[in-house]
Amino acid sequence: MAIDIKVPEMGESVTEATISAWTKKEGDAVKVDEVLAILETDKVSLEIPAPTSGVLKSITKKVGDVVHVRDIMGTIEEGAVASAPASSSAPAPKAETPSAQPNTGKVNEELPPAARKLIEENKLDASKITGTGRNGQITKEDVILFMEKGGASASAPKAASPEIPKAVVVSANAGPRETVVPMTKLRQTIANRLVSAQHTAAILTTFNEVDMSPIMELRNKYKDKFKETHGVGLGFMSLFTKAVVAALKAYPAINAEIRGTDIVYKNFYDIGVAVGGPKGLVVPIVRNADLLSFAGVEQEIARLAGKVKDGKISLEDMEGGTFSISNGGVYGSMMSTPILNPPQSGILGMHNIVKRAVVVNDQIVIRPMMYLALSYDHRIVDGKEAVQFLVKIKEMVEDPTRLLFEV
Repeated sequence: MAIDIKVPEMGESVTEATISAWTKKEGDAVKVDEVLAILETDKVSLEIPAPTSGVLKSITKKVGDVVHVRDIMGTIEEGAVASAPASSSAPAPKAETPSAQPNTGKVNEELPPAARKLIEENKLDASKITGTGRNGQITKEDVILFMEKGGASASAPKAASPEIPKAVVVSANAGPRETVVPMTKLRQTIANRLVSAQHTAAILTTFNEVDMSPIMELRNKYKDKFKETHGVGLGFMSLFTKAVVAALKAYPAINAEIRGTDIVYKNFYDIGVAVGGPKGLVVPIVRNADLLSFAGVEQEIARLAGKVKDGKISLEDMEGGTFSISNGGVYGSMMSTPILNPPQSGILGMHNIVKRAVVVNDQIVIRPMMYLALSYDHRIVDGKEAVQFLVKIKEMVEDPTRLLFEV
C-alpha cells in the first residue's frame, strides 16, 4: 500500500518551506522515522521522517521546490523490499583506473540549491569536493572552499581559453575574488524582519557600564560547587537573565508590545537568548524565567544551545518571547546597538569585559568593565524608563545579593 509523505504543520505563521535535501532516492529501502528529507523554513530546518517502513516509491517534490503544509512530497510502498541489483554470471570486468568524465553540467539533485548552483555554474566535479554537512552532504561553503583552493572543473581541454564563470570573478594571482550565491530562505527572512523592525519601530538605544568585579568574584567562589551540585556551569547569563526579569517587573512597558492601537502588557517573562548556530544567530526562548532558579536558567540555556548546535532547534523553541538578550561579548564586541526582535519592545546587548581605569571613592583603580546597551521602542517606552531599567540592571549586577532579596 502506498503511503504519502506529507509536509507537516510547521508552527505558528509558517506555511511554506523549501526542500534543501533528500537523503534517499527512489527505490531505496526506508525505515519508519528514518529521515527522508530536510526542509528549510524562514526560521529553522526541519527533518521529515518516514511515516512507515518500506521502499521510497516516488519523489514528487524535488530539491529547491517550495512546498506548503500538507503537500505530498512523495510516496512509500509500505512493507516492500528494495530490489537487489540484477546478478550476472558473466565475469566482472577488470577494474580500471577511473578517468575524469566530461562535465555535462548536471549535478546530483540531492545537493542543496546553493551548492548545486555554484557547482553547475563553475562546472566543478562534485565527486572531488569534500562535504562537511549532515551525512557528508556538500554545502555551499564546501564549494567555495574548494574553489578558493584552486579546485578545477570536472573536465576542460588544456588548449582551450579559460572560461570566466558567471558567479566567480577569477584573479590571476589569488583565485576567486567574488562568489555570488543566492540567499537562503532563512537569511532572506532575517533580513526582511530586521529591515521591517527599523521601518516600523522608533528604535532608540541607551548605554551604561557595569563593574563586573562583584559578579565575577561570586562566580569564581561558587562555580565549582555549583557545577558539582547542578551538573551545569555557572555563567553570566543566568545572573543577567534574573536581573532582566527584576527590571522588567519594575518597568513593565519594556515587557509589553504594541498590537494595533493597543498596548499589551505581558504578565509573564519569556526571555529570548541569542545563540550562534551553524546557520546563523537564532533566539530560543527561556520560558517563565521568573519561576526558574539560577540553576534552572543555566540548564535551560544549555539545553537550547545544544539543540541549536545539533541543528535540532524547533519552531516551538523560538516562538513568542517578551524580551531578548544578545551577548556579543563572546565574539569580542566592545559596543553595539542591537535591533529589536518584533513585536518585542526591548533587547539588552551585553559586550566584552575589558579591564579599564575607573574612579572608585576618588581613587583610580583597575576594574573589569562591561558596556550594556538597551535598544527599545520609543513608541511605547519613554527615555526615562529605559535609562532607569538599565540602571536597575547595573545596580543588581554590581551588588548580586540584591537578586536574592529581589530589591
